[in-house]
Amino acid sequence: MSRRSGPGSAGAPLGGRPPPPRDAEPRGGGPRPAGEGGPRGKRAGFDVAVIGAGAAGMMAAAVAGQRGLRVVLIDHAERLAEKIRISGGGRCNFTNIGTTPAQFISRNPHFCRSALSAYGPRDFLELVERHGIRWHEKHRGQLFCDDSSERIIDMLRAECDDARVAWRMPCSVHTVERAEGGFRLSTSDGGIEARHLILATGGMAIPQLGATDFALRIARQFGLRVVEPRPALVPLVFDAAQWAPFAELSGVALEVVLSNVPGAGGGGEAAAQGRPGGRGAGRKGAAPAAAFLEDLLFTHRGLSGPAILQISSYWNPGEAIEIDLAPGKDIAAELLAAKPGSRQQLATVLAGLWPRRLADQWLAQEQGDMASARLADVADRRVRALAERIHRWRLTPSGTAGYRKAEVMRGGVDTDELDQRSMQARRVEGLYFVGEAVDVTGWLGGYNFQWAWASAVACARALAQ
Repeated sequence: MSRRSGPGSAGAPLGGRPPPPRDAEPRGGGPRPAGEGGPRGKRAGFDVAVIGAGAAGMMAAAVAGQRGLRVVLIDHAERLAEKIRISGGGRCNFTNIGTTPAQFISRNPHFCRSALSAYGPRDFLELVERHGIRWHEKHRGQLFCDDSSERIIDMLRAECDDARVAWRMPCSVHTVERAEGGFRLSTSDGGIEARHLILATGGMAIPQLGATDFALRIARQFGLRVVEPRPALVPLVFDAAQWAPFAELSGVALEVVLSNVPGAGGGGEAAAQGRPGGRGAGRKGAAPAAAFLEDLLFTHRGLSGPAILQISSYWNPGEAIEIDLAPGKDIAAELLAAKPGSRQQLATVLAGLWPRRLADQWLAQEQGDMASARLADVADRRVRALAERIHRWRLTPSGTAGYRKAEVMRGGVDTDELDQRSMQARRVEGLYFVGEAVDVTGWLGGYNFQWAWASAVACARALAQ
C-alpha cells in the first residue's frame, strides 16, 4: 500500500492549536551555529529547554512551541537526527499501524498505555500526509517513506520552525542544576535557564553517531532510579568453539520461530523440555517469555536477522534461546512418509524441505553416518530424534554484539519515577524524560519511533496546560 498526499504544508499544528502570531518573539529558524539568536555567553531564558534533537526531542519542542511556549532545542551533534537518517535502510520505518502496548517491554508494561492511546500511529500518519510525504506499508504494519528518511527530518524541522523553536546546535551541555523557578544549564553556547527541562537524548545504542548515557546521568544526579541499560534489537554472538560447526553457514537465511527461555541456561544443541507458549507476563524487572515468527540469518560469529533482533530484547545473559528451524512443517512426518522404498540419501530428502547448505551441515553434526545414509536405512527413532532437534534447537548465546550494533537501548529511567500522563519526574517538578531514555522498549518494526512521538506529545501537551 502506498499513499500520496497533497503538496507540502505547514497545515494544522501538531498540538492542535493555532501557532503563535508571527509578531511574537522570534525563536529561531532551524538548526544553525551555536549562539545565533542570542549573544554567546549571555544567559537566555525559556519556558522549556529540550536536550536532544532526535525524534522525541523535535516532536516535543514542536508541540510545546505550537502551544505558545518559548522553547529552546539543544543538541551536541553537527548533523541533525542521524538516527532517523539511517533508520529503515535510509527510508525510516516511522511507525507501525498495529501498535499496541503489547509490543513494548518495561518493568511496568502498562506505563506506555496512556501516551500511546492519546497519540497513535494514525495521528502521526496524518502529520506525514499533511507534509506530502509518500509512504508504503512494507511488512506487518511497518510504514516507510517511499523515498528517503530525510523527509521525516525535514518535516520535524519545519514543525519546529513553525513553532519558532530556538536552536542551539552544535551545543554541548556541561552541567544541569536546579535554579529558582526551574533549571540552569551551562553549555558551550553560554548559560540557558528554563522553567521546564525535557531530556530527549535517547539511549546508548550506536555510539558512533554520538549516542551517550547523558539522560541516565541526569536522572541519577536528581536521585531517580534507573533500570539497568542493555543493548536491544541486537545480534547475538556465541562462543567461538561452540559456533565453529555453523560458521560455514554464514549467509544462510530462513524463516523460523524463535523463543527465549527465561532463567534457562546451557543446553547446547540438545532438545529441551518444552518451549514458552508465547508472551507471558514475567516477573517485574525481568523480560517475559516471547516467541517470534521471523527471518533468521546465520553469520560467522552467530545469529542475526529480524528473529534474533526481536528476541534479543527479551534475552538475559546466561539464558538459552530455542529455535524451530522448520515452522509450519512436521519434519518427522514428512521424512517418515518419504521413507518406504526411498533410494535417496537422507541429505537429499532433507534438502527438499530446507536450504541445502543447512541440511548438509546439520547432518554432518549428527552422530553416525546420517550425512551419507539412505533415508530407507535410517531407523524411525533416529528420524524422530533428528526432527526434534530441528524443531527445538536450544543453544546459549555468550553475549550480544553490543551497543555499536544495537538499534535501541533496553532499560532506562524507571517508569515508577515518572507520571505516565506527562512524563514528568514525580519527585523533581519540571523535569521530564521522553523516548528511548525511558524504560520502554519496542519491538522491531516502527514501534520505538511511535513511542518517541507519543511520549513527546504527552509531555508537551502536559507542559502547555
